[in-house]
Amino acid sequence: MNYILEPWPWYVAGPLIALIMFLLLMVGKRFGMSSNLRTLCTICGAGSKSNFFKFDWKSQRWNLIVVLGAIIGGFLGSTYLSTTTEVAISPKTIEDLQELGFASAGTAYLPTELFDISALSNMKSVLLLAIGGLLVGFGARYAGGCTSGHAISGLSNLQLPSLIAVIGFFIGGLFMIHVIFPLIF
Repeated sequence: MNYILEPWPWYVAGPLIALIMFLLLMVGKRFGMSSNLRTLCTICGAGSKSNFFKFDWKSQRWNLIVVLGAIIGGFLGSTYLSTTTEVAISPKTIEDLQELGFASAGTAYLPTELFDISALSNMKSVLLLAIGGLLVGFGARYAGGCTSGHAISGLSNLQLPSLIAVIGFFIGGLFMIHVIFPLIF
């Protein structure tokens, strides 16, 4: 059977996300990916070094299954449900990224210039990834959760701090792409 696989339309994916959020609310759970890093660090013994990691990690085992599901789902989706690695972005965006030195723009989900194993031999790429990772980690901790936790779970619970965090994420993203990104590249 030869057919082109398309992303799920919003009217299918959106209600499925809403259903999952409803089920989590009904059982008293909150969704978020960044909290899993804390859980994993606690499992590995970080509680002996910092009080932040001293908590009952077993109460968060269910959320580790979410991470496993995301990994398996991502693998299945990219291996069996994708016919191409091309990204549907505007030709103008592809042109702008290629002018900045990203030859892989539009052909890969992640720019190979930054995320390919060969990028680790380039000190600029290593520094950008390390600094970016530290900033994202700090931001997620400072905001009390990551973008998925605030935007999906927090907003569905009508939490004002999540609304403020999501607005901050968007402002930060716009500032990064329009001000800082052109300075770096």
